[in-house]
Amino acid sequence: MKHIFVTGNDTGVGKTVVSAILVQSLGADYWKPVQAGELERTDMDRVKSLVSRDDVRYYPEAYRLSQPMSPHAAAARDGVSIAIDQIRVPAVPGRLIIEGAGGVMVPLNHSELMIDLIARCNAGVVVVVKHYLGSINHTLLTLDALQRRNLDVLGIIFCGGSNSESEAVILAKSGARSLGSIPWMDPLDPTQVKCSGDKLAGL
Repeated sequence: MKHIFVTGNDTGVGKTVVSAILVQSLGADYWKPVQAGELERTDMDRVKSLVSRDDVRYYPEAYRLSQPMSPHAAAARDGVSIAIDQIRVPAVPGRLIIEGAGGVMVPLNHSELMIDLIARCNAGVVVVVKHYLGSINHTLLTLDALQRRNLDVLGIIFCGGSNSESEAVILAKSGARSLGSIPWMDPLDPTQVKCSGDKLAGL
């Protein structure tokens, strides 16, 4: 079974919640290679608060950056440079959920993007989509970038209120499959961390 890389059509679209769902549903471990900002309550901390399994292995970030900015800018503020050839996927006994930072075209440094890290991880990709004005465009561009790199798009999870018209266009134009939808959670509510089990079972 391939590891799964969770990305999104934008930042703040629900990747952490979806990562928790996949960790819980697939019996997987968790890793976020780059954490930018919120070091007192990281995305890994949030996943831990949402997952009820007690056998999950959580692997430390390769980069912990102090500023909530694009990784390349946050790294510059901290006086470091992100090098993806130094980011090594943890050796895990089973499956690993890898949570990205921002979207696929977010820069990690002056020459490499998040999509380059996805390719390096050799993982299947789940795209989290939140609906907003412009989300069709952003989602199709995200999927097109992944497909052009011949990366394995496993499917889309829609996060937040349903928009059947937008979802129909995205699925028809991209050829991607829907893995289900989840409600928007603010604050996070562990009782709502669930998704369509039958669709996730085939990942």
